[in-house]
Amino acid sequence: MMPNIIDIKLIFTQIPSLLAYLPVTLMITVLAMLFGILLGLVLALIKVNRVVFLSQLTALFVSFVRGTPLLVQLYLSYYGVPVLLRYLNYFCHTSFNINSIPSMLFVLVAFSLNEAAYNSETLRAALQSVSKGQIEAAQSLGMTYAQVLRRIVIPEAFVVALPNLGNTLIGLLKGTSLAFVCSVVEMTARGKILAGNNYRYFEVYISLALIYWALTVIIELGVRYWENRIAIPDSLNTPSYRKGKLI
Repeated sequence: MMPNIIDIKLIFTQIPSLLAYLPVTLMITVLAMLFGILLGLVLALIKVNRVVFLSQLTALFVSFVRGTPLLVQLYLSYYGVPVLLRYLNYFCHTSFNINSIPSMLFVLVAFSLNEAAYNSETLRAALQSVSKGQIEAAQSLGMTYAQVLRRIVIPEAFVVALPNLGNTLIGLLKGTSLAFVCSVVEMTARGKILAGNNYRYFEVYISLALIYWALTVIIELGVRYWENRIAIPDSLNTPSYRKGKLI
């Protein structure tokens, strides 16, 4: 008789226990992506406009983050943030309670900075893809630099950057499985706990794989939907339309 090596039933019965920690995984993903896009946009604008000194500093930051493993960055955040706060307490005479820092802060700092570095390159390329003629036309109408960015450059750049940002979001979702090194219990950490209790590691990780796979498919469908919603119709790109003639 063939031994019961894999417990198929267990794969599905433990999914609800793992999903109980889905909100933690999603919170890390959403907040890190939000901060990563905002900070990445700032870094991209600095590089595009070649701001003196800040441009070189930004390039160094991006090179360091992209050239080091995310796991190492999590450890640097876990041990570095308390050191930074100690220096602030000493030199600025503040009174931050280092022992009360929530573990989630270390995770968000590391993931946000990591996302900012990668998103900055995506957004930089997207910003540079915007036609200079449109920018000059807007400036000739009296728009300020901030208005040009808000009304023309950023909306068009977002259309170009959306597919790559979607891929980055998927990578971030899967990367949250490393949050356990900072003592944050999310789905993967919960899976490690379950596997340690019942010693059914294979079944637990199959359950996790199915959940992450389903989430990835949902994100892909969502990104594809928004791509279709904000895509510029092909008819607007035809020569006859640009000359003012409707097809």
